[in-house]
Amino acid sequence: MRPVNRVLRAQPIALVGLMGVGKTTVGRRLSKRIGVPFYDSDEEIEQASGRTVAGYFRDHGEADFRAGERRVIERLLDGRPCILATGGGAFIPDETREILLERAITVWLKGDFETIMERVSRKDTRPLLQVADPRGRMRELMDERYPIYAKAHVTVPIAKGPHMRTVNRVMRYLDRYVKEYRTPKPGKKPKAPAK
Repeated sequence: MRPVNRVLRAQPIALVGLMGVGKTTVGRRLSKRIGVPFYDSDEEIEQASGRTVAGYFRDHGEADFRAGERRVIERLLDGRPCILATGGGAFIPDETREILLERAITVWLKGDFETIMERVSRKDTRPLLQVADPRGRMRELMDERYPIYAKAHVTVPIAKGPHMRTVNRVMRYLDRYVKEYRTPKPGKKPKAPAK
C-alpha cells in the first residue's frame, strides 16, 4: 500500500460544500478507493429522526436541524477512519466547523454556479431552494458560504462530467496535502497539483 493511502486510511476525511457538488457520490467512491467506511450526515440524520431533511426543516426549522446535524457529525467523527459527506450548511456554524476541522481532513468540493444549478435542478428536494427565485438564492448562498468553505484544509474544484473525474482529482489533492502537510500548520494549504 502506498504511504499516502496508509495516512488517509488512518483518519476521517470530511467533504464539505454546497448542495449539488456531488459530496455523496464522490464520497461513496472515495471510500471504496481508500478502503474505509462511508457516511452521509443527511442520511444519518434521517435515520436517527425518522424524517426527511426537508420534513425536518419544515417542521422544526433550520436552527434545530443544525443542532441535530452537529450531534450526528460529532458521533460519526469519533476517531475511526471514514469518508463523511456533510450537508451543504454543516460547515457554516462555528461549533460544527470546529469539530470538522479538528477531527477530520476537510475537503471543500468547490463548484461553479452553472454546474451547481444544472445539478440541483434535477430534484426538488432542496429545502433552501424552495423559493420564488432559486438562482438568486443560490448566488446568495455562494456569496455567504464560499469564504467559510475556504477554511477547509483542502479545496478541490469539481470536474465537469462524470463524478469519477472529481474522485480522481480529490485523490491527487489529498496526495499533495499528505506529502506537504503531514502535520498541517494552521492556515497553510497545499498548492493545487498540476491538472
